[in-house]
Amino acid sequence: IKPVRVDTIKTPQALCEPCKIKIEAYVKQFDGVLEINVMIRKGITRVKYLTDRVNIEEIKTAIANCGFDAGEIPASPDFYKLLPACCKKPEDGGIKPKVPAKPAEPVQQ
Repeated sequence: IKPVRVDTIKTPQALCEPCKIKIEAYVKQFDGVLEINVMIRKGITRVKYLTDRVNIEEIKTAIANCGFDAGEIPASPDFYKLLPACCKKPEDGGIKPKVPAKPAEPVQQ
């Protein structure tokens, strides 16, 4: 039996599809990472991995090396500055991506 673990990491700046794809593609390359799912609407990343091959700190560091805060590990400044405006912090000129509006409810008379 292989030691498999599932953890959730706070990734508050990963707010758009291109950034989700970037993180998932990079972290999937690590030996021992079985699954990764960046949930852009929730600002979290769920990762399933083999604890005998990789640990959660290495995974968080990989996310930080993509330019994103990962839990308590801050983003790499060199890669953070390359992020699109929608995934930067407001104090750095970031803007929230527009969430598609819900269709209006029909008015009942």
